[in-house]
Amino acid sequence: MSSIQEEIKKRILVLDGAMGTMIQQYKFSEEDYRGTQFKDFHISVKGNNDMLSITQPDSIKEIHRKYLEAGADIIETNTFSSTTIAMADYEMEQYVYEINYQSAKIAKEVVEEFTKLNPSKPRFIAGSIGPTNRTASMSPDVNDPGFRAVTFNDLRIAYKQQVEALIDGGVDVLLVETVFDTLNAKAALFAIEEVKDERNIAIPIMLSGTITDASGRTLSGQTAEAFLISVSHIPLLTIGFNCALGASQLTPHLEVLAQKSDLRISAHPNAGLPNAFGEYDETPQQMASQIKEYLDKNLINIIGGCCGTTPAHIKAIADLVKNYKPRSPLAPEGEFNGV
Repeated sequence: MSSIQEEIKKRILVLDGAMGTMIQQYKFSEEDYRGTQFKDFHISVKGNNDMLSITQPDSIKEIHRKYLEAGADIIETNTFSSTTIAMADYEMEQYVYEINYQSAKIAKEVVEEFTKLNPSKPRFIAGSIGPTNRTASMSPDVNDPGFRAVTFNDLRIAYKQQVEALIDGGVDVLLVETVFDTLNAKAALFAIEEVKDERNIAIPIMLSGTITDASGRTLSGQTAEAFLISVSHIPLLTIGFNCALGASQLTPHLEVLAQKSDLRISAHPNAGLPNAFGEYDETPQQMASQIKEYLDKNLINIIGGCCGTTPAHIKAIADLVKNYKPRSPLAPEGEFNGV
């Protein structure tokens, strides 16, 4: 089977859309979240979407299948919060390896099914690595600016466990996404490099930051260019942005990456900005029409959707990108950092 490094040179690859948006449609109860394995768990677990890979695997598979049917080339594992740090909210730290492993295994089964049906369009699994719910760069306590709720080493250890489980489960690429604090991301990248060295393996890495508001900066204060420079020591398949903003608001930040980087670029914006109820109203057609600007300006190599996006959004995007060529990196092919 062709690798993701080969396919990304041939065409624009389509990433899937939101997992949380789709899970909400199932209206799972506390009992549904618990399943049989966690029937007697001592605290409420409703809302812990990642554990559904263990307790409701058929539903997670169905969501993956819908995105692949819509035209996605890459699906993300249901592991955005699957670190011991994020799972501490549910006191489920001891199940982190199992959640990551099972999430990857489920995704792999569906991907293999679709690739077998159409070997000329191989599908890939991205191991989703979220930012955790802590920040290593800033204090959560306004009265104690020097305080940190988490250290670089805490993050490194947590991410390493997640990465090992995702690789064991069979992912094709690791996606460090929704980066609001670059120090957190550096801990994830450090952990990945550690695992690669220890196992003597090569696995491609996608890195996706998030610009939090109209200031054009990440939460830890970096511009798009500063973010790019601060991670440029790591060999990456792609760099890009996701979440926080809709497609049109993301354009200028992707342009900065395109002008300054020899890497391939990814984007998975939200379906617009949330309304007063925290819901996303942008239709698939509205979102696709904004993404057309990325394509006309030759900005991207991978495109998908974040909050509020559904298989209908991904289908509209997949139909659109068929007619466009992927962005060529600035550096000569042989010097490309990610291959």
